[in-house]
Amino acid sequence: MTRASTSLAAMEARSADEIPEGPGWQYEPKWDGFRCILARDDGDVALFSKSGQDLKRYFPEIVAAALAVKAKSFVLDGEIVVPVEGQFSFDDLLQRIHPAASRVKKLAAETPALYLAFDMLRDGKRDIASQPLSERRPFLEDFARRRLAGNAFFRLSPVARSSKDADRWLRSAGGGSDGVIAKRIDLPYQAGNREGMQKIKKYRSADCVIGGFRYAEKAQAGRKVVGSVLLGLYDAGGLLHHVGFSSAIKANDRPALTDKLEKITAKRSFTGNAPGGPSRWSTKRSSEWTPVKPKYIVEVSYDHFTGGRFRHGTSILRWRPDKRPDQCSTDQIKQKAGQGLVRDILDNA
Repeated sequence: MTRASTSLAAMEARSADEIPEGPGWQYEPKWDGFRCILARDDGDVALFSKSGQDLKRYFPEIVAAALAVKAKSFVLDGEIVVPVEGQFSFDDLLQRIHPAASRVKKLAAETPALYLAFDMLRDGKRDIASQPLSERRPFLEDFARRRLAGNAFFRLSPVARSSKDADRWLRSAGGGSDGVIAKRIDLPYQAGNREGMQKIKKYRSADCVIGGFRYAEKAQAGRKVVGSVLLGLYDAGGLLHHVGFSSAIKANDRPALTDKLEKITAKRSFTGNAPGGPSRWSTKRSSEWTPVKPKYIVEVSYDHFTGGRFRHGTSILRWRPDKRPDQCSTDQIKQKAGQGLVRDILDNA
């Protein structure tokens, strides 16, 4: 543990379907990056993820920028992001978690990260975390004006008190923001719990080809049943790429789905990127799948698409018998930053 470490765990968020309204809430964009507690104590800097992982070695430019701040001791809560071509790229951010120091140094120079500060926990010997958010935010804004102005690696994350602004952020999410965070302004920093913060994410949908399936680990009524389906999208050249999976299948639907897919098994389905190929996304179960003919289409709900695939699992919304497989292309996955939110952050040096 470094001298600049903090005993406070990161404040967490409870998922919500709708933006809460009322004068007791503050709203912030939900950024698509690494949550990070940044602590400086004189000549030492610590960077900790929400899970407590030490991030310091992966972001030397943020460490150097923190040491350049004209304040010997402070603790911030924020998000580390990597801007690429006017957006925040989670895929380029993931590249930074690399065991080779030379690789990290190279990427830090080529695609430097930013620290988006949205809360303050300590300023010198002054405990800010015990204060309500209605007082912590002004402390942070004053600290940013006095200490962070002109520092190219720090930005102050915007806030709003109007739910209309929050709704606009949610509707225009993309390019590095994926929703809205709502925080209670009357509470002190809620270290390690979800009482004072809610996250509302923007979900999108896409029509995908079922290119294969994996059997569930446990049998059902004495037989193997489908546990998840593998999803595919065609590129402009006509290649079918594996882009993710969906395991959100009701138990009652699994036997019939198994019968349906076992009738169209094939030697090969994905003609582009396929499960089991060389990829950082691969797992030890990546090769344990059965290809099927690209016949069935499903519309799925997803939150992130990066690095050529859905980052998290998807949910099947409905079957699409009205569509042809070749109509399921990567063209429908177009995410652009809306309303200039990310651009404003990047321009606010």
